[in-house]
Amino acid sequence: MEDVDSWPTGRLLSAAARMVESRFDRFLTDLDLTHAGMIALHHLEGGPLSQRELAHLCRVTDQTMSRTIERLNRTGHVARTPDASDRRRTLVVITGKGREALTAARDEEKRFERDLGYDTIRPQLIALIKKQLQL
Repeated sequence: MEDVDSWPTGRLLSAAARMVESRFDRFLTDLDLTHAGMIALHHLEGGPLSQRELAHLCRVTDQTMSRTIERLNRTGHVARTPDASDRRRTLVVITGKGREALTAARDEEKRFERDLGYDTIRPQLIALIKKQLQL
């Protein structure tokens, strides 16, 4: 085993992030979801959105969002529906399966945070990120 006590803080944060993400990715795979898909479902929870609106909220390109929506549609997490106020526009709406998957993912995140005692490190991470965003 490597001597992690000697690692610089940046490497520790990076390694920890990869480990957490890897565990969560395995859970999402069981739900037939990706991390990007979960973020999209989070934004769709508030109601139907156009692809462009969803891309903006998720901070990705329209092309990237198109692929995410296509996958979510194929797996039954979202549906596409015509906009009642503008028939030229299509809206993306979360389905019951999408809501169930989002709830399960959120529950797993909370369970994981509780299991690892994130309550002590979370405020420090938030402060670190906020400080970096101000630079």
